[in-house]
Amino acid sequence: MKTQDMNRDWIATAKTLNQALPYMQRYAGAIVVIKLGGHAMSSQGAMEEFARDVVLMQQVGVNPVIVHGGGPMINDMLERLEIESDFVNGKRVTDEAVVEVVEMVLAGKVNKWITHAINQQGGRAVGLSGKDANLITCDQDVPELGLVGTPADVDPSLLHTLFDARTIPVIAPLGAGRNGETLNINGDTAAGAVAAALKADRLLLLTDVEGVKDAMGALVTELSPDQIRQLTDEGVIAGGMIPKTQTALNAIAGGVRAVVILDGRAPNAVLLELFTDHGAGSLIRTPR
Repeated sequence: MKTQDMNRDWIATAKTLNQALPYMQRYAGAIVVIKLGGHAMSSQGAMEEFARDVVLMQQVGVNPVIVHGGGPMINDMLERLEIESDFVNGKRVTDEAVVEVVEMVLAGKVNKWITHAINQQGGRAVGLSGKDANLITCDQDVPELGLVGTPADVDPSLLHTLFDARTIPVIAPLGAGRNGETLNINGDTAAGAVAAALKADRLLLLTDVEGVKDAMGALVTELSPDQIRQLTDEGVIAGGMIPKTQTALNAIAGGVRAVVILDGRAPNAVLLELFTDHGAGSLIRTPR
């Protein structure tokens, strides 16, 4: 009985690989930007699983780009260093002391954790921030929040060089201001700006919910930008989903073919989205 069960498992695995072939062919040479956050960064085991998925993506011809967050790690370090923060409308003011910690945690600890995890799985990754090679230049659109930036110019030339070298970029969401100051960037916003500059085939926003839901609480597997705007106006899309859907709209307007908001808690979420029939979240794109 045990042998029969094992045989069925292997047959199922072979069938899955066989069915994935058209999708692997479809994405060969494609650029896929992944915003990494939430559950996928919650433990060493989750990070290792994500890293294996990314390495597999590259092995079948995809050019992955990782843009990561790290808010909980920043909060933990600020608390350990006893650095107090001011808040405006519930948002942290990023002063010089805070931005030093943000850069240390994001470009140092978190970025190198992700980079090392990918390298440990047989990939070749390099850690960057938006300050490297003038990758992301920012404006301070909300001065009362301090050293927080919105991407104004993104130069993707270094990323294309890394693609040619079969190297996976891992980007911390920091940018340079017009006067050279370090600015913190919302991770989703940074990912959307990078994806638009690359004219990426897909932007995958990993989160800790299934995706966009309708008024009845059911997952909506595919939406147009107009439907996103309608659901937002009706108050169905609210709270933390608003910045993610706004990032999706901006990315699509900037030339990204499609954006997927997907549940990073699901095992192998990015592989399910790219290489299976049913996907793993809410696909947002302009109707063809």
